[in-house]
Amino acid sequence: MTLDRRHFLQLGALGGPFLSAGARGSLSTVGARGFSRAADSAAATADDRVVRLSGDGLGLSPAQYAAVLTRILDERGVAPDSYTLGGVVEELEEQFARALGKERAIFMPTGTLANHMAVRALANGSSRVVVQEESHLYQDEGDCAQTLSHLVLMPLGAGRASFTAADVQHVIDQTKSARVVSRVSVISIETPVRRKQGERFDAGELKKINALAKEEGIRLHLDGARLFLQAAYTGEDVAAYSAPFDTVYVSLYKYFNAASGAILAGPRDVIDGMYHTRRMFGGGLSSAWPFAAVALHYLPGFGDRFGRAVKTSEELIRALGQHRSFAVERVSPGTNLFHLQVRGADAAAFRTRLAQQGINLSAPQGDRFLVGVNETLNRRAPAELADTFTRALAS
Repeated sequence: MTLDRRHFLQLGALGGPFLSAGARGSLSTVGARGFSRAADSAAATADDRVVRLSGDGLGLSPAQYAAVLTRILDERGVAPDSYTLGGVVEELEEQFARALGKERAIFMPTGTLANHMAVRALANGSSRVVVQEESHLYQDEGDCAQTLSHLVLMPLGAGRASFTAADVQHVIDQTKSARVVSRVSVISIETPVRRKQGERFDAGELKKINALAKEEGIRLHLDGARLFLQAAYTGEDVAAYSAPFDTVYVSLYKYFNAASGAILAGPRDVIDGMYHTRRMFGGGLSSAWPFAAVALHYLPGFGDRFGRAVKTSEELIRALGQHRSFAVERVSPGTNLFHLQVRGADAAAFRTRLAQQGINLSAPQGDRFLVGVNETLNRRAPAELADTFTRALAS
């Protein structure tokens, strides 16, 4: 099942009024432990008891976002950037480069630009780029790679989260035997796949594709917008998973709660100097510190916090599965999205009653809800959540 983009996007993390760093002072470096403690505190107080079962992050309101910025400025300070260079932006880039096991990282204002800049740099001229037919790069980025960088995207795996090494070999063979040779320079892989409700790319095929790419001299890009979420379900280290890829993109707004932004990481020869290309494409923001400071605020300790949320969600799923009025449908191999069917009750009224108890679900599709696991689940115990769900069945 393919997920409609408008239904999927539950954007509650749009930035509000930003506060001046100069009036609060600045720090050139901020300890990871300090940020981790502050992030735990902010996560606990942003809505305190409200559990938001849609989207990947906390869904900060403008007022909450401003409050988080105020706390950062008061407790730790922020070194502002200048046109997205230096200051807290540079610190964020350094921390993500380490977390992803890459030599360098660069801030991008959007994931669209991060993906585009990656495949453009790796292709190094007009060529073919293999992508998933269901990928964000192919479906949702306005043909930017084709229109602005003259790259030919070769979509594989129609209707599926994954394609196979055999699929890639077929494209390579066709290209080599064509009357006019056009090289395959890059393979871009998105995982987990948003359009397939967080389904992961097939691990066995990915290993074969990595080997084939190495043999053919094809470079690899990872659209890992939700890579840190995936890691909580697979147990894999994000740096180890990213290692075979030349470049990797990670979203900053989806679950690191920035108002916007992305990180693109890779080797020094690809990333160094990319700020020129970023500026050419209109991505050299005059000030990015309000985005970078919040993302850096939530990065340390994220794996542990999200791991606790996953554990809570699994206990909730088990409890609901034992009740005749609920049916849970998992995505396999999935991550933080699942379907919840409510039987014998009006779904809209059920949703309203849950909201009155501080548990927010996305709008139902018939009698089914798409449920998202995120850090807000840490605000209540699994037994309390299950009991609230059960009581909300009553009219």
